[in-house]
Amino acid sequence: MELELLSPAGNMEKLKTAVHFGANAVYFSGKTFGLRAFAGNFGDEEIAQAVDYCHKHNVKTYVTVNIVAHEKDFVGLKEYLELLDASKVDAIIVSDLGIIGFAKKYAPRLDIHVSTQANVTNKYTAKMYADLGAKRIVLARELSLNEIKAIRDYLGNSVELEAFVHGAMCISYSGRCLLSNFLAGRSSNHGECVQACRWGYEISAKGGKGEMYPIEQDERGTYILNSKDLNMVEYIKDLAEAGVTSFKIEGRMKTAYYVATVVNAYRRAIDLYLKGEPITDEIKNELNKASNRGYSTGLYFANDEKSVCLETSTQKQTFDFVAVVLSSDGEYVTIEQRNRFKVGDELEVLSPDDNFNKIIKISSMKNEKGEEILDAKNVQEIIKIKCPLKLNYGDILRKIRVE
Repeated sequence: MELELLSPAGNMEKLKTAVHFGANAVYFSGKTFGLRAFAGNFGDEEIAQAVDYCHKHNVKTYVTVNIVAHEKDFVGLKEYLELLDASKVDAIIVSDLGIIGFAKKYAPRLDIHVSTQANVTNKYTAKMYADLGAKRIVLARELSLNEIKAIRDYLGNSVELEAFVHGAMCISYSGRCLLSNFLAGRSSNHGECVQACRWGYEISAKGGKGEMYPIEQDERGTYILNSKDLNMVEYIKDLAEAGVTSFKIEGRMKTAYYVATVVNAYRRAIDLYLKGEPITDEIKNELNKASNRGYSTGLYFANDEKSVCLETSTQKQTFDFVAVVLSSDGEYVTIEQRNRFKVGDELEVLSPDDNFNKIIKISSMKNEKGEEILDAKNVQEIIKIKCPLKLNYGDILRKIRVE
């Protein structure tokens, strides 16, 4: 089986970014039935546009229909599935057996991918889903590589296996969490999670006067439920040999810059693996340039005591996204500004081609009126910068972050 790099796409900009940087497939949600209600998502017409754009670039599209469904959630579901079918979506990602039944009845052309929310943690459950007609199973994040291999050996090639390789980890079992419901009245199982696991916490004495006492790991406090991010870029070979064929990046709520950076790194890592070459330090270091809470390998190598970040829930990154390339003529590059930069600054190129990590020193730039400017400080201003590199639409310019 071929290996697939699967990227999140929270909106059309992120979808196009994922395609540009080498994703083989993208996953996204419509306005309903998905688990990221605040990601922007796609309206009915946008779904058809997204599918058309991806298929023109030989990229597959998977739509999440993975809520934990109550009776009221089936209102409008038949029509929605028929819409996805008519839009030529490649597959739907589902956790609820009732929704799987609806899909098989009303949109039988759609492939079914069983969501990680279904908590598939053993070969017998995987076989049951395969017997129900699932084409792919998105494995629970609680599995070790040895457990994944046992599932693959038991199933043979009757069903594809997908696993998360990068991004935020949920503190609860495969994302089935009620903490957000209780503390904020927003259901994580309907896509409205407030990420209460990232908060700092205090304790109070039972029967006391209500005084709150901080739980302190050190002077910064502690974040006892806050997990580090998953990062498996160094272990593509291990995952592939365990039987994983789709490598999934988490992050529909993340920025287009995050998508570009992470997809670019994993595209290069997978391509090196396929050529039998080792991963480079450049690719390993690349992932620090995107936002993260520190990294771990999750549970792939059994329980990892370093998987919880006790110091802070604040994300860090070493570079800032300053511009996206619109066009290039070999002398000037036209860009859309995203963050401030000035003449004299050195910008690094993020690109899927050989311009990756090349440096441009800004010596001259002009605004839309053709006037020379020294400071690009107006958000989303269209600017021309002198640049000897032939960059492509969708390439990104970034600048090292000064704390």
